[in-house]
Amino acid sequence: MLKKYRWRGRRTGQSPTLLLQDAQPLGIPHPMKILFLGDVMGRSGRTGIIERLGKLREDWKLDFVVVNGENASNGAGLTTAHAKALLDAGADVLTLGDHAFDQKDMLQFCEVEPRIIRPLNFSKAAPGKGARVFEASRGRKVLVAQALGQVFMKRPFDDPFSAVETVLRSHPLGGAVNASLIDIHCEATSEKMAMGHYCDGRASIVVGTHTHVPTSDTMILPGGTAFQSDAGMCGDYNSVIGMDKAEPLRRFITGMPKARFEPANGEATLSGIYVETDDRTGKANRVEAVRQGGRLSQQGPDGSLA
Repeated sequence: MLKKYRWRGRRTGQSPTLLLQDAQPLGIPHPMKILFLGDVMGRSGRTGIIERLGKLREDWKLDFVVVNGENASNGAGLTTAHAKALLDAGADVLTLGDHAFDQKDMLQFCEVEPRIIRPLNFSKAAPGKGARVFEASRGRKVLVAQALGQVFMKRPFDDPFSAVETVLRSHPLGGAVNASLIDIHCEATSEKMAMGHYCDGRASIVVGTHTHVPTSDTMILPGGTAFQSDAGMCGDYNSVIGMDKAEPLRRFITGMPKARFEPANGEATLSGIYVETDDRTGKANRVEAVRQGGRLSQQGPDGSLA
């Protein structure tokens, strides 16, 4: 807190009274507190976000929240209605992924809703944007971008590294933006780790999505970039990567499909990472894994629970 002295009286020897007149110390930037939550999986994940994100914003005094909404609508894509619900619940930005346009109304909605980010390395003809600068509290600028990986993915997307390079060069930390977040949506842990090292010192946060399983490699890389290979999902972990167990088990055991995969609808764990960044440099000075609610062991800043 910025402390300013003001005299309460004029008698000789009277002590000054400290008045708190500002929420930020003079010359010491307020750390930006950023929360990223992984793939929202079906109704369970949506309900978890709607019921708990507002409280997390308040309890952790969050400045900026990014949520991957890739699987929020029945496990495949994101509808306009569900996107609005997640934004209304407290997400500042929604990222997508390889299922970005599985729900056809997203083709139009991402053109009119700037808070939706689709992958950078989609075709140039794709609607929407793969990177955008947003304003956080105190007027600070945050770049959010997403790229799709190439390894083990169903379709050959354009090179994610060159796509991210172009964006980072035009948005240097401590210059054009106060912080930047790269959501690398891909299957291979190796590709995600490579992206983290590639962006180290040039992005505040590089976090992986897509596999729905949170990794335990939460760290700050040598150059100051907060990293985790996969944020995990916001969904029911009493499942097979968010899907009701029955059909995946049947297919693994018999090799034969019988029904469609359906999202599991038990209580969700909200999974992701919490990061604090330095406004002057854009580098991360703190990162914590987040697991709130549901079946997973609980983690968060200061060990607090939702």
